[in-house]
Amino acid sequence: MELPPAVPFVAVVLATVLFLVTILRRWNHPKLKHNLPPGPRPWPVIGNLNLIGALPHRSIHELSKQYGPLMSLRLGSFPVVVGSSVDAARFILKTHDLAFIDRPRMASGRYTGCNYSDVLWAPYGAYWRQARRLWKTEILSARRLRSHEHVRDEEVRAMLRDLYGHGPEAPASAAAGRAVVLLDHLFMANLNAISRMVLGKKYVVHGGTGSSAAATTPEEFKWMIDEFFFLSGALNVGDMIPWLGWLDPQIKRIKRLGRKFDRFLEQVLDEHNERRRREGEEFAAMDMVDLLLELADDPNLG
Repeated sequence: MELPPAVPFVAVVLATVLFLVTILRRWNHPKLKHNLPPGPRPWPVIGNLNLIGALPHRSIHELSKQYGPLMSLRLGSFPVVVGSSVDAARFILKTHDLAFIDRPRMASGRYTGCNYSDVLWAPYGAYWRQARRLWKTEILSARRLRSHEHVRDEEVRAMLRDLYGHGPEAPASAAAGRAVVLLDHLFMANLNAISRMVLGKKYVVHGGTGSSAAATTPEEFKWMIDEFFFLSGALNVGDMIPWLGWLDPQIKRIKRLGRKFDRFLEQVLDEHNERRRREGEEFAAMDMVDLLLELADDPNLG
């Protein structure tokens, strides 16, 4: 089958543009001489991305067998030094932890981390230290976790009732001998416990409709969690080669996920703010969102 006449011309134009862009980037950003550890020779534009498979940690482990416990790679436009021994991990994570504490600014943190403003993605500094201290002393303190012990106990008991076929939605004939997907039950038990502790109630329920509908369905929320973990760990073209970010199909997925998270959190915050306005001076924090909203109004915090 013959290609259309325009195809060879377009291919030549694209190849020429890529070549010129590479030359201009090298001209404007002269290569600095660093005493880098050994590593595979990078290709133009993509660097060593051709050596990274579907499981990046395994690919890097195999490369470390050849180049040693401290090696250098180039992932697209960015040089990377990989430490894969106990001594290298101690040097990076303990001896010089402040120099390596920041996470790279990736698309996932921009669109699902409120433009790098949450504890996971925020750069090291006064804001990060204050947020981390609040989480340790106010949100996840031993005292506050003990106060929610009854929530965890109730959700575990509810999961066991469902597993034994005695839940409110289970048929009477399903008391024994039925196959269950344990992972789904564990996921919902953890989700319900965390939702009650953090948000004050179960926001993910089956069959919500009307004005009092749930913020999302269990299936949609599970999709959001799975999508979040996948996209946070995936090698995105735009993260590795920024000037080719407009070609990255995963950016659309990240933006879509960010919009769904925003809608969910907006409903949660609206309901909590409404209760604060309704109760006025009698308002008392009942969950972690209430506590965070109180801390947000504290003029003594940065």
